[in-house]
Amino acid sequence: MLPPMAIFFPLFTLLEDLGYLPRAAFLMDHCFQCCGSCGKQVLTMSMGFGCNAAGVVGCRIIASPRERIMAMVTNALVPCNGRFPALIMLICLFFSENPWIAAAILTGFVLLGVGATLLSSKLLHKTVLSGTESHFIMEMPPYRRPRIGKILLRAFLDRTVFVLARAAAVAAPAGAVIWCLGQISRNSVPLLQIMAGWLDPVGLFLGMNGAVLLAFFLSFPANELLLPLTVMILEGSKTAMLEAGTSAVGAVLTAHGWTWRTALCTMVFLLFHWPCSTTCLTIRKETGSWKWTLTAILLPTAIGVFLCSMLGHI
Repeated sequence: MLPPMAIFFPLFTLLEDLGYLPRAAFLMDHCFQCCGSCGKQVLTMSMGFGCNAAGVVGCRIIASPRERIMAMVTNALVPCNGRFPALIMLICLFFSENPWIAAAILTGFVLLGVGATLLSSKLLHKTVLSGTESHFIMEMPPYRRPRIGKILLRAFLDRTVFVLARAAAVAAPAGAVIWCLGQISRNSVPLLQIMAGWLDPVGLFLGMNGAVLLAFFLSFPANELLLPLTVMILEGSKTAMLEAGTSAVGAVLTAHGWTWRTALCTMVFLLFHWPCSTTCLTIRKETGSWKWTLTAILLPTAIGVFLCSMLGHI
């Protein structure tokens, strides 16, 4: 997850140092006010495209506690840097006959995430987070020349290192669990494939299969692991194919019956499923409540289950 964050966060900090971000919040305030939130949420949502955990921390700029919780709970509805590589690879494998269609599909998924954020904010505003919208108050700084050294330092220390430190706290134990599951066999059948068989009915109902669904559970520490773990489970290997090329991954998926419908349902569920462990821990720390952490897990998962079940039966 380091290379995408090392690119995204300096660019985001550059816009912040230029003085543009407050103006973006002002321009989007009316749109978010219609959903019961404020324009500052567009900044935290934009930061979520880099990392949802960093976007949750960025919600501290929202003064209203109600609107702050709303922004935290819905932040994972936009695809982070951990989900973009898998989305792009699946699009390249199954929808790349026409590059314009492939680009339109990726753009459509981004817009779908943004639309789901607005609709979910409206739903929360009408139900569990009802209340009066706050007044939008934000200082408009002047446009200024960016300070490159300060931008790189802030992007690296305040955001990149912060996210990596929280990810490392769960990556080590999760990696040990995945390694153990890959080593254990029963009657010469890897335990991962046995577990995938248990999940097959649910996976097929969602338009995927048990191997993909199990990979979603095991990639809870980091979304980047989804496709390597899927290939690992399908092939019955003991290690994930972290360095496998696009063609190798595509050959394995097609050999196990993947079609464009399977890929489409996987992409939808990749966009709408529970946040990664780092984001969940960050929500718990920022809100101090397991209730809102559970809400942040259930909300995108419910959307993903609904959409995938619809796609799987059309």
